[in-house]
Amino acid sequence: MKTGVFFATLWLFWLHLAWGTKYEPNWKSLDKRPLPDWFDKAKIGIFLHWGVFSVPSFGSEWFWSEWQSNSSARINSYMKANYPPNFTYQDFAKDFSAEFFNSSQWADLFKRAGANYVVLTSKHHEGFTLWPSEYSFSWNAKDIGPHRDLLGDLGNAVKRAGLKFGVYHSLFEWFNPIYLADKRRNFTTQKFVDNKVLLEMKELVSNYKPWVIWSDGDWEADDTYWRSTDFLAWLYNESPVKDQVVVNDRWGRGTTCIHGDFINCHDRYNPGKLQRKKWENAMTLDRESWGFRRNADLSDYLTPHQLLSVLAQTISCGGNLLINLGPTKEGTIAPIFQDRLTQLGAWLRINGEAIYNSRPWIVQNDTVNPQVWYTSGNNAVYAIDLEWPLDNKVILGGAVSLFKSPDTAVSLLGNLGKLKWVMNSRRVEVHLPDKATAKSEGAWVLKIATSN
Repeated sequence: MKTGVFFATLWLFWLHLAWGTKYEPNWKSLDKRPLPDWFDKAKIGIFLHWGVFSVPSFGSEWFWSEWQSNSSARINSYMKANYPPNFTYQDFAKDFSAEFFNSSQWADLFKRAGANYVVLTSKHHEGFTLWPSEYSFSWNAKDIGPHRDLLGDLGNAVKRAGLKFGVYHSLFEWFNPIYLADKRRNFTTQKFVDNKVLLEMKELVSNYKPWVIWSDGDWEADDTYWRSTDFLAWLYNESPVKDQVVVNDRWGRGTTCIHGDFINCHDRYNPGKLQRKKWENAMTLDRESWGFRRNADLSDYLTPHQLLSVLAQTISCGGNLLINLGPTKEGTIAPIFQDRLTQLGAWLRINGEAIYNSRPWIVQNDTVNPQVWYTSGNNAVYAIDLEWPLDNKVILGGAVSLFKSPDTAVSLLGNLGKLKWVMNSRRVEVHLPDKATAKSEGAWVLKIATSN
């Protein structure tokens, strides 16, 4: 090789090292981006649906859409019985007060719950932004309602607590006239995207530096209308969070379950098996709604055991669990949500080594005991048992290969000492202590360590 060519090649090599990979605005290039390591290790996040819909707090966060489309007789009856005929959805905004909102208290609760990241609805389909966006004049939390930068306040508190902060952002807005004009033209024009969406998302990223961008509201148009690949190329190449940010898969019709740094495919996605790509289960503690509902019954909420069951299934299959709750219009988190998060945190303080930094094992759900789900890590395999056996003996079929050596040690997380185990007809029988002595509640974790 000639000297000039050699040095030119060397210079290009060093430029590549210095500047990193350059991603092009197409899915073939964007899909090559490695998942930032922190996200797979994090495992548990908190999702917050908060906005003007928190004022009526009736039905769901789709209150405005269902009211205006007359698709919900229940909402129509509620409005006729409680509000004057000329009342508009915008009139709710002044009562979105957030007077009891304490961002530090929220962040402390989420940390005690064992979460590693928090995702807040910066803007839902109603178009109301929780930050003083230059592109949402008079329809944001600074101009009306609480007169605060709610997103900035929470983001700062979450970061101070040592957690990662992310934002949910809806691409479309139900009743934005510019969007509706593009829609009437079959999305052959992109005035809404060029003059609001892209500017808004770049404003979010530049001002608040989120580690997660959770996109939604994409399904009415293709990703080419949303200019999704243009935005993501900027995000990965030039933005202030280009090295750590992760995005989901909702960037236009046909992109879900395919593109993005991780997939969540659809709400409450829980496939029960390994996926080809990192995935997330975004689910709700209230089965009926993502936003707060004043008229919810106790039976509408997941029990602590049901939450642990979803956690075990999700982590075993390589997913992250994003646990949603809806704050009130006053800025409080209802005691039922606090209770569930507090109990989850107590469980994780005992059993967290089976969750955080774990990897899927060769078996996810036990072959003979459907109440057992496996994870691996720390040179051990963890069997998460969702039901304490009546005879204090856990039967395992999928883990038989771990018990070929008599030196295999089994312990119950939270308790001291080794447990007795017996091989019996291609099954392993692990003898538990008396349930009253177990430190954990709701689900129990066996740590299986082999001599290999």
